[in-house]
Amino acid sequence: MLLKPSLLITAIVTLFHLHTFAQTSALKTAVIKGKISDDKGSVVSFVTIRVNGTSIATFSETDGTYTLKDVPYGHQEIMITSVEIKSKTSRIHVHKPTHEFNAVVAKTAQDLNEVQIVQKTEKKQLETQGFAVAIIETKEASLRNLTTNELLDRAVGVRVRQNGGIGSRVEYNLNGMSGSAVGIFLDGIEISTYGSSFNLNNIPPAMIERIEVYKGVLPSHLTGDYVGGAINVVLKKDASQNNITAAVAYGSFNTFQADLSGIYRNKQTGFTTRASGFYTYTDNSYTTWGKFSKFVHPDRTLERYYRAKRFNDTYKSIGGRFEVGFTNVKWADQFFIGYNISDTYSEIPHGTTMARPYVGRFGEYQAHVVSLNYNKNNFLAKGLALNVNAVRSYRSTYVQDTVGQVYNWDGKPRMLIRNGEVVPVPPTPGMGQQGAKSIVEVNRQITNMRSNLGYTVFPGHRISLNHKLETTDRDDNDLLNPERKEMVTVSSVVNNILALNYEAQFFNDKLKTNLLGKYTSNRTIQTRPELIEQDGENVINRVRNKTVNHNKGYGATVSYNVFSKMYIIGSTQNAYVTATENQLYGDPENNILENPGLIPEKNVNYNLGFRHGPIQAGKHKLTLYASAFWRNGFDKITQQAVENAIVPGRESDADIQVTKYINLGRTQSRGFEGEVIYVYDNRLNALFNFSKFNTLFKQKFDQKGNPHDLYNLQLPNEPFFTMNGSVQYRLNDKFQKNSILNFYYNTGFVGAFGTVWMESEWFTTPTQFYHDFGASYRFPNGKMVASFDLKNMLNAEMYDNFGVQKPGRSISVKLNYTISKFL
Repeated sequence: MLLKPSLLITAIVTLFHLHTFAQTSALKTAVIKGKISDDKGSVVSFVTIRVNGTSIATFSETDGTYTLKDVPYGHQEIMITSVEIKSKTSRIHVHKPTHEFNAVVAKTAQDLNEVQIVQKTEKKQLETQGFAVAIIETKEASLRNLTTNELLDRAVGVRVRQNGGIGSRVEYNLNGMSGSAVGIFLDGIEISTYGSSFNLNNIPPAMIERIEVYKGVLPSHLTGDYVGGAINVVLKKDASQNNITAAVAYGSFNTFQADLSGIYRNKQTGFTTRASGFYTYTDNSYTTWGKFSKFVHPDRTLERYYRAKRFNDTYKSIGGRFEVGFTNVKWADQFFIGYNISDTYSEIPHGTTMARPYVGRFGEYQAHVVSLNYNKNNFLAKGLALNVNAVRSYRSTYVQDTVGQVYNWDGKPRMLIRNGEVVPVPPTPGMGQQGAKSIVEVNRQITNMRSNLGYTVFPGHRISLNHKLETTDRDDNDLLNPERKEMVTVSSVVNNILALNYEAQFFNDKLKTNLLGKYTSNRTIQTRPELIEQDGENVINRVRNKTVNHNKGYGATVSYNVFSKMYIIGSTQNAYVTATENQLYGDPENNILENPGLIPEKNVNYNLGFRHGPIQAGKHKLTLYASAFWRNGFDKITQQAVENAIVPGRESDADIQVTKYINLGRTQSRGFEGEVIYVYDNRLNALFNFSKFNTLFKQKFDQKGNPHDLYNLQLPNEPFFTMNGSVQYRLNDKFQKNSILNFYYNTGFVGAFGTVWMESEWFTTPTQFYHDFGASYRFPNGKMVASFDLKNMLNAEMYDNFGVQKPGRSISVKLNYTISKFL
């Protein structure tokens, strides 16, 4: 497949041409990195490092390291302060892009002259700008055998819906909003652009700087066709120190995972290259035994709670990401050209529910992605900033289903009694596991461009213009019948979104506001071939269907610093979201049928909450957060569930092999969430959060004007009550001097919820309560970290979408090794 480079080349040439006229007299800045230790050689964590006379400041990490960015050239004073050490001030002459400054400090019981940090951390800045946002930091998690999805599932108000084990389909629920209403981003670009091979299942936390979880209104750089919020995964970009990091892990169910990443930057020229890769393999051979695990006996009686080991569920994936460019040069803060490649093989063990196991149904996925990333502050003029992300993706999906034999969960063909003998159910001619025998190939070509031009009118007031263009061209091919090679269904989806943001700060930056206006244009075209008889011969008639939608939306956020570290945060939004290409035209590997008649979903959302902290008293720190929300939805796009009453003895009628997305009508969601974080002596970290809401169907009358049977019922297949808790404790100098030993405990609770509309004992997902334990050990050289994880250690029943059981108890070990300061 040849890549059309015209778009990429044009963008590159344009950027270079524009910067021929760029300012070259910008103030030079540098990066200062180092480690803080005490006079005994032990690392000192969570002290404040500040450039005196400026707002540039940071904290030291758990290993004592720190990074100060954007430090002006010249003579500077570095101040190191904390309640645990004696304040220390050192002078340094900043004259090159990167400096290393290690400091030795003396510990003391208390230093009342501590200088408090003035510059908020990036996490704190994002959390106090008025958006309903939570920041997940990944540094500790990257040392353990945790996936990015597991980190997200522990965040307040987030529920990761996964149909089984590693590699299975994932959907993200933010306080009742899911599907196309929620955006999933990788560095500001929709992650779906990269294909199913490169997703949050595969991207290890070691490659991630942080994860931003927004609920409701989104910031300007994530403007899109979303109303429920977004998850933005920000990959590591720090090029101030060359390094290579490798990790390998092995665990239960024959699961092997490895990742490798590295970065190199030439200090003189700014030339930078980044590369990362991953490999994942698992049998997913975990045992299921819950109420949705069933066995059909030869006499057709149904045995529930059947204990069986999953089969036909192998998953393996490999991928790489390569980028070359320049950082911190006169004409660009960052300029990268990148290439992503990924390849996945995934067996499909069952349909939408676990009612019937599959054998021989599998999918193969490939993606080739070329990207351009450019950003520059003070672009052409002081206060003007430009950010451009452009991606061109070529994706292919191959799904094969040609085995007509019916199987049971013991891995053997289903049996029946015929003439008094027990014999296998004969294969059905022309049938596969999920209907008619098929071999399908779906090819997609995706262009995704985001541009953000922002201008600071005067301090505290900024206006930004944002444009997003996303096009998807899709071909569906029937490979089982090559004589029908001309019977190709061609689909096209084009989205254009134009947004204007105005950010303002008042009353000495205590009040922050953000106003958003948005215009969306969406066009879909599908050409489907049909055989018709004409003059006694079969000819192909191509039926063309086209839809066009134009929608307007608006939103606003506000944050007010009431006192000290107390912030009141609110937002509102009135906007539309259109169906995605997968929702419109189906997704064969995920058992999703097409529904090209979907119309845009409208939402009116309100959020109000507060964030307070960290409140510090001696060695104790406490952070509090709470928020309430009210959401009104119209024509909600959701997966179809069984609407008819469940007849006793015929529960199998509600077993779903495939599903599709539909417009549901009017819905209403109201709820609240909260989080408490406690830190003691920078050693003990404890967290508790919860989310509770109801999402009700609010359409009183059906299309005939009769009272609707579903009015005021809770929407099915949505967990509406979740809680998470975690504790981490750090021990220094255990077993070896300068070593760090961490212990982790995590627990989660999910309240019972219905799988279908009507109440049914057999279709209610039960209450889930699980416990995880882990430990990590950082060796004294700081390069090697070994970790151990015991997940779901009490082997609790865990479920997700439509009652699919997730893995039980599992054990894994992981090794991380970092090589730094090379070249």
